[in-house]
Amino acid sequence: MKTLPLSQQLEQLKESLLSERQEGAPLEGLLRRAGKMVIEELLQGEVADALGRESYERRENQAPAGYRNGYKTRRVKTGEGAITVEVPQVRGREDFASRLWPLIKQASPALEKMVIEMYARGLSTRDIEELLKTLSPEELEGRPLLSRSAVSEVTDALLEEHNAFVERDLAGHDVVYLFADAVFESLRAQGCRQAILVTWGICIDGAKVLLHLSVGNKESADAWTEHFRSLVKRNMKSPLTITTDGAPGLIKAAEGMWPESSRIRCWFHKMKNVLEKVPENMHGPIKALLQDVREAPDHATGEKRARELIRDYGQTLPAAMACLEEDLQASLEHLKLPLAHRKCVRTTNLCERSFVEERRRAKVIPRFRSEQECMKLVYASLIRASARWQRVRFTTFEKESLKEYIEKQRKLGKQARDLLPAA
Repeated sequence: MKTLPLSQQLEQLKESLLSERQEGAPLEGLLRRAGKMVIEELLQGEVADALGRESYERRENQAPAGYRNGYKTRRVKTGEGAITVEVPQVRGREDFASRLWPLIKQASPALEKMVIEMYARGLSTRDIEELLKTLSPEELEGRPLLSRSAVSEVTDALLEEHNAFVERDLAGHDVVYLFADAVFESLRAQGCRQAILVTWGICIDGAKVLLHLSVGNKESADAWTEHFRSLVKRNMKSPLTITTDGAPGLIKAAEGMWPESSRIRCWFHKMKNVLEKVPENMHGPIKALLQDVREAPDHATGEKRARELIRDYGQTLPAAMACLEEDLQASLEHLKLPLAHRKCVRTTNLCERSFVEERRRAKVIPRFRSEQECMKLVYASLIRASARWQRVRFTTFEKESLKEYIEKQRKLGKQARDLLPAA
């Protein structure tokens, strides 16, 4: 059966419109169907010109080679939403490629990229819809280039990026210093705050890398263990150090997964916790003494200064000194590292700065509708923040020294894990 000419299809569409409008049907559906017909007719005409015959016509002896070979379903985004188009395929003509189809779609990639970047930089789908409405030509009569639902569909590309990101191989990242922290976001469906567990790393070449992010309903040991296990499965080698805050579940998971790695307690959180237990009139002197411990030239000196501080103020500020003594060895581990690296490793500021940027962008969405919506925005924010991170300088001597020490640590860790019972 022959395909109806475009004129007859439009006549049928007109009759359909008159009927639907009497029943109160919206105009948008008509415009999408009309657009679909026009695009498909143009593509069919291009194929007919290339083959020298219409559909269902026999090929004459002198006609060009090739024949029609079905259709591929494609989508074109328009001001009225996405249109599904059947694009005709041709076999037997290696030199044939549609010139119309790229032109029909050429505006979409640029528009989609602009929409994704606006979304990642903190505009809500409603904001983007309103902005595109102001950019629309007069013929659209104030309608947006993309509706809010279409914007949401476009930004789903971020979710696809995220899915590829969390499954990528990590063998190419020789991580020396690992950082782990979590950011919490509200989900409407669950009616609670959801933890997004995040890990970063500084590699032996000095690059700062966002490694992984996953969802955990809380910062439990099980959630963090599953998060770290994903890194190991994807071929990330044991880091030299792991910087964490004081979350018990995170500490347990990190020490269980990499017992050979040194754990560093974040000094930003440590000092904050200690000073919260110090009277305000003593903040200045105690903060200076804590900084003196943190800036010690080596581990032995740092431990000596910490013990003296605890002894001198143990009676006056027992709660504060007990807080300092808790996990003290982890707080001093950064003093065993090269002097140039201590400042960037002793805190989770690498994580916290990224979270500040993420929260700034997420504040336009007080409560995410779904976990997927949450993840695509958090991922978009963090991956773009990581692109601006500056490298850490590793000298040739530092690289060689660290590599040798790390290899010894990894061998010890592998031996320890081999002795553990299978999970």
